[in-house]
Amino acid sequence: METTYYDHGTPAERWERAGLFFDAKDYAAAARVLGGLVEEVPEQTGPRLLLARAYYHSAQLRRAESELRLIVERDPVEHYARLMLGRTLQRQGRHEEAEPHLRLASALAGDFEQL
Repeated sequence: METTYYDHGTPAERWERAGLFFDAKDYAAAARVLGGLVEEVPEQTGPRLLLARAYYHSAQLRRAESELRLIVERDPVEHYARLMLGRTLQRQGRHEEAEPHLRLASALAGDFEQL
């Protein structure tokens, strides 16, 4: 199996590389690194959430939605994933579907003024 730059190194090195791509606003490259990492450690929320954010910022909204739904299914009180899911749905023009997620994210974050 041929190793590419995106999947080269230890999981920790790939996590760091993905963060560098993300910080540099190269969201597509970050997603390429994170995709393999998420396959390797599917139970970890951090890489999956960053992957969803990379998809969101690179306008891969269906992929972002899919990753975010997996996170909130596993951890219903993950408020940032709820917020991102709501925003992802809004960006797709699905405002009614987004509203419950945004309200729950506000409540979980303790921002009761938004309710």
